[in-house]
Amino acid sequence: MISKRYFGFLSIPSRAFSVDDGCMNSTTWEEMHKDLIEAGLIVQTSAVKKIGELDSVIPLIEAANSSGVRLLNSATVEELLAIAPSPDQDTDILKKNILSQATLPPSGSVHPTGRVIAPLETWKRNQEPRPRYSSGFNPDDFPLDANEVDSDIEIHFDITGNSSTEGKILDMQSCFKSRLKQIREMMQLQGSLPRRPLRNSEAWRNRNRHNSKDYELTLVGLASEVRWTRTGSMRFVVEDETSQIQCILKPPSDPTPFHPSLDGLMDDEIIGVSGFFLTGEGEPILFARDIHKPPLGNHSKSQAESDFAVSAAFLSDVHLGSKTFLAPQWEKMIHWFNNDPLAKTVKYFVLSGDGVDGVGIYPGQERHLSITDLFNQYGELARLLEEVPDWVDVVMLPGNHDAVRPAEPQPALDPEVQQDYSNTVFVGNPCDFSLHGVRILSYHGKSIDDFVATLRSVTYSKPEMAMRAMLERRHLAPSWGGKTPLSPEPEDRLVIPEVPDIFVTGHVHGHYVGDHKGTLMIHSSTWQDQTDFQRMLGFQPKPCILTVVNLHTYATESISFN
Repeated sequence: MISKRYFGFLSIPSRAFSVDDGCMNSTTWEEMHKDLIEAGLIVQTSAVKKIGELDSVIPLIEAANSSGVRLLNSATVEELLAIAPSPDQDTDILKKNILSQATLPPSGSVHPTGRVIAPLETWKRNQEPRPRYSSGFNPDDFPLDANEVDSDIEIHFDITGNSSTEGKILDMQSCFKSRLKQIREMMQLQGSLPRRPLRNSEAWRNRNRHNSKDYELTLVGLASEVRWTRTGSMRFVVEDETSQIQCILKPPSDPTPFHPSLDGLMDDEIIGVSGFFLTGEGEPILFARDIHKPPLGNHSKSQAESDFAVSAAFLSDVHLGSKTFLAPQWEKMIHWFNNDPLAKTVKYFVLSGDGVDGVGIYPGQERHLSITDLFNQYGELARLLEEVPDWVDVVMLPGNHDAVRPAEPQPALDPEVQQDYSNTVFVGNPCDFSLHGVRILSYHGKSIDDFVATLRSVTYSKPEMAMRAMLERRHLAPSWGGKTPLSPEPEDRLVIPEVPDIFVTGHVHGHYVGDHKGTLMIHSSTWQDQTDFQRMLGFQPKPCILTVVNLHTYATESISFN
């Protein structure tokens, strides 16, 4: 079994919280529990006693909403109550606060997004933008015209047509067992662990033997319930197929910012833990001397042969159909594709999700749409892609705004949508594929939201830190029950079994090109201007930057069309 973490829930939420549901006066546990369910919160058994002692669950709900927490255990309840509003706050104020997080103001409002925290500004780069037409590029770095080469696309993994889940508990169990098995084998085969790992149940039976640094043991399992003590130590749970074990880790004397004791751990990521049991009057706890991540050595990239030295261009988050879609800049890009010498080397155009803005993605979205019909959005996107030269093959993934299931991994767009497109290969999200032997892992990047919410080193302004964290964990979206909907496939297909030559994401509308341990990381730019929501948060996107990579030389060019 997967044990208590996956079976200890009292309920599973069916809908989001609304202040109009008449749930503002909780007096009994049944009423409290009902309010928490309606607020979209999952309660573990360890939290029942603490919650039952509260006069009202409204401050707890308010704190959970503002923190993005959905799973309540004993530790998270304590942390949320520390930041929760005072219980004697006026109920009307609490209602107003909750409503402001859950809905958009009515159309016609003077301030359509509430408070304007950041003014609408033109994005400014740290350095002068690149010339729109990159005629000064080194021809030796981009040696071959794309129309001289036939397409060579090999799909290694795509969930399309291969999803087998029935959404049952057994599927969830199988998914986590598969994740643990895959990554544990990586760690053992590639020498990430100091010794053979024990199952948790065996380690617990022999805890009195492994009670000093001279008799350390190693465990491998899923991390969860991460919190920090007042002394700065990190407490967490490590869980495998047999049981859970409580652990504590003190920061080393000279930790890097990425050390787990400072940066944190993702819920449900696979880690190795070396240490020994502290036995005394209380329940034994494993004193962790070190935490081991899955193997990620220096990767040696594969190259396309010199006879196939063409380029691939990368873009994401077009959001066609939105009023903030940047049509003039798109026309500039099309002109570049048809006239610039560098563009002549581009054989592949990879679009990593959110090709359209979608319909019904969030409340009030229709006020922000220039095209309100979903099929018309896809039809217009097809028309725009027809303007890309015919020697270019488009590879298109879905994202969280596209017309596919929200749970990842996502299948490709429906054939009814595909029929309007030519020279386009439709794949799922994520997709592991090769272009002329260069292995590319393309993922829309919805889980970046979870990495930002959990790890101290990751921010929306630096999406590359989330990409680095995914590679280091050999998993694209570890956290179950977070901001990223996940499909419990019997085999976890979000594990990264092979280190890619190129890793590309999108979703948060930034831009980055760089290397991490031999893998070229690209965070693709968007073609959408700053949205009202982004302005409210003070976030400036980096739109209209096309990244071009030569598959033989790995030379990169980022062309701005702003």
